[in-house]
Amino acid sequence: QVQLVESGGGLVQPGGSLRLSCAASRSIFSINAMGWYRQAPGKERELVAVMTSLGDTNYADSMKGRFTISRDRAKNTVYLQMNSLKSEDTAVYYCNAYYLDMNYWGKGTLVTVSS
Repeated sequence: QVQLVESGGGLVQPGGSLRLSCAASRSIFSINAMGWYRQAPGKERELVAVMTSLGDTNYADSMKGRFTISRDRAKNTVYLQMNSLKSEDTAVYYCNAYYLDMNYWGKGTLVTVSS
C-alpha cells in the first residue's frame, strides 16, 4: 500500500505561483509512476502531470510551460510547481501513485485562484 499526503494548497491571485507537495509512505522510486490530477467543481477529474520512476514526465496540454512536476528522493516527496495561475486552475488537486497495478490517491488539496 501507499499513503499519500498533499499539502501546499491555498488562495492565490491570478498570475501567481504555488507549490504543492505530496509525501509518500514508501520510497517513490519503488512506485511505477506518481502524478497530480485535479477536479474542478462540476467537472471530471483530469490529469495535470505525471512522472515515472525513471523520471519521464507528461503534462496535460493546458499545463505545459506553466506547471512543473519534480521529486525529492530523500523526502519521498513529489512536487507540483504551478506558475502563471489562472482562475480556471481553481480545483482540488490530488496526488496519485500507481504501484503494483493499483492506483492510490491522497485526500486532495484545494487551490483557489481569485483576486
